Amino acid sequence: MKCLIVFGLIVALFGAFVGYGYVVFTDLTKPLPKPEFKDDTYWGPGDAKDFVPDDKIYEFKLQVPQSEIDDLRKELNRTLRLTDPLDGIAFEYGFNTYALAQFVDYWRDKYLTKWDERQELFNSFKQYKTEIQGLNIHYIHEKVSEEVKETKHVYPLLLLHGWPGSVREFFDFIPMLTKHSNITDYAFEVVAPSLVGYGWSDAATRPGFNAAEMATVMRNLMLRLGHKKFFIQGGDWGSIIGSNLATLYPENVIGYHSNMCVLHSPLAILKGIYGSFYPEKYLPNRFFVDHHFPVWDKWLELLQESGYFHIQATKPDTIGAALTSSPVGLASYILEKFQTCTNPGLQQDFGAIVTVFGLETVLDNLMVYYLTNSATTAARFYLENVSKEYRDLQLDRVQSPVPMGCARFRFDLPSVTDWQLRDKFPNLTHSMYFQQGSHFAALEMPAMLFNDFTAFVAKIGLHGEVRK
Repeated sequence: MKCLIVFGLIVALFGAFVGYGYVVFTDLTKPLPKPEFKDDTYWGPGDAKDFVPDDKIYEFKLQVPQSEIDDLRKELNRTLRLTDPLDGIAFEYGFNTYALAQFVDYWRDKYLTKWDERQELFNSFKQYKTEIQGLNIHYIHEKVSEEVKETKHVYPLLLLHGWPGSVREFFDFIPMLTKHSNITDYAFEVVAPSLVGYGWSDAATRPGFNAAEMATVMRNLMLRLGHKKFFIQGGDWGSIIGSNLATLYPENVIGYHSNMCVLHSPLAILKGIYGSFYPEKYLPNRFFVDHHFPVWDKWLELLQESGYFHIQATKPDTIGAALTSSPVGLASYILEKFQTCTNPGLQQDFGAIVTVFGLETVLDNLMVYYLTNSATTAARFYLENVSKEYRDLQLDRVQSPVPMGCARFRFDLPSVTDWQLRDKFPNLTHSMYFQQGSHFAALEMPAMLFNDFTAFVAKIGLHGEVRK
């Protein structure tokens, strides 16, 4: 009799444990409602009650004083006190100091001598500034010609960059989107802002400016320009911001296209672990398995390459002080990320950056950070996005009805599968795998990104309906 009682207790306890586990699992994995979110928070200097809004739009033109270029040249002309690499080491320990010395020589002796030409390239795009929520926001705004309007479907497009990128990433991509010569039926009125705290946009003056707040400012910029509904395309932080915008303000988004499709909800993580045991079951083709699996290897890879993330998410002002006070240090820090974001076959190659991106291109991007002194303010964005305030929003668990398109480039950060992505975007309408390319898709292979983006657009109606 005692044995039966004990057995009954064990069964009851086991049942309670299973039941409790089910409740916990359901609570952790169910979709959450969209949170209430304030869309007019003041982020500028001083007190909001003393703020006088200015909704005017001002033309912007890059005009760097020659004295600033001369000062940079003097900085780069100082004797470099660099430590030689270890024997047999290329870039395994970080950016190779032999390569760095060559970059500095080129930057000083060749690049800066043709700065007028580089500045002219920046100014070849129509640029403006306008005040949004107390912050002066810089943006490229390229419209289409009347000829294009007569022959193509024209949509507004918000293009979003990330770190350590800038609007410079889009210089080859934008003309493909706006010109009559593109072979699709679509063209785009492109708005490409410098993110808050990046480039020529103001930085927030108080803590709390996370990706949801960034999404709000970007959405309000589009409303300021008269675009109540628009497409979004983004990678890196631009992907996170675009996802947040499509989640918080779905009524304003026709479609959202990402070239960094990540999701960190509990359910997505569990599915990733489970999918490691049956990888081909959740992919359109077995050739794409190494985009996602083995998941443990992907996590290890992220751990090895995310030291900068931990620094910027904990002590951004410390690394910022080092970078803003030394152009050579800034170059080493940023160029190392571009070196890493080539592909595994080139990462140890001294010519990888030149081969994949072009020397002038990466130096243009570097100049954006140097001229605007934005290394610190850009790094702070990382800390804001690991804060409890942002994490408590749990936006990865809030579904968005917006049509979503995903482009996965082979050597980018590990993306999630469609099986995982549909938990967040049930209206996933376009999914593509590329067996080449890396993190800076708009910079490295703009034509491929353009083809994928327009293929996504072709599946979407003006108001966001999926075309059958």
